[in-house]
Amino acid sequence: MIAIIDYDMANLRSVQKGFEHVGAEAAIVRRPEEIDGADKIVMPGVGAFADAMTTLRARGLIEPILRHIQRGKPFLGICLGLQLLVDIGYEDGRHQGLGVIAGKCVRFDVDRTRHLKVPHMGWNQLDLRHPAPFLAGLPSQPCVYFVHSYHVVPDDSALIATTTDYGGDFVSSIRRDNLMATQFHPEKSQKVGLQILANFAAL
Repeated sequence: MIAIIDYDMANLRSVQKGFEHVGAEAAIVRRPEEIDGADKIVMPGVGAFADAMTTLRARGLIEPILRHIQRGKPFLGICLGLQLLVDIGYEDGRHQGLGVIAGKCVRFDVDRTRHLKVPHMGWNQLDLRHPAPFLAGLPSQPCVYFVHSYHVVPDDSALIATTTDYGGDFVSSIRRDNLMATQFHPEKSQKVGLQILANFAAL
């Protein structure tokens, strides 16, 4: 069973419907024991870094999430669900993340340096850096849907699965063993996004 974590930070039903469309069973969960019992977990998210961490702590969800990852079970983070994996987030201050990935989450500076709009919103291209199973079967340089003002900077570039150009390259997805995460929204990325969800469900 795929567990989609509800921490009041995403349109969970869109993610669930995406999995249903590719024939995968996915349930929205809120309790620690539901995460512990899942074969795979998905942590989507739209919202503020600090608020998300506060909610995860209040619901007792941090430890079961970390246990799931440490046990080698498949994990997919989406948007904020990627950003929370790093050590530190710099949205409205300095806040501790889950610390699964060494690195930081920082705001785009392209509004000041390149006169581009922040948030980065709309369709943009993925450039493959390292092969990853959740990206299997995609066309060359596929386009996916983004909505974000912050992006992650991992210490280890070997974790970077794809980058995307928005006034310069930023990390648009990562992969380390069973851990996968995207800055873009597969559930909003039509055929390409559904292929990614299907790939994850098949792991």
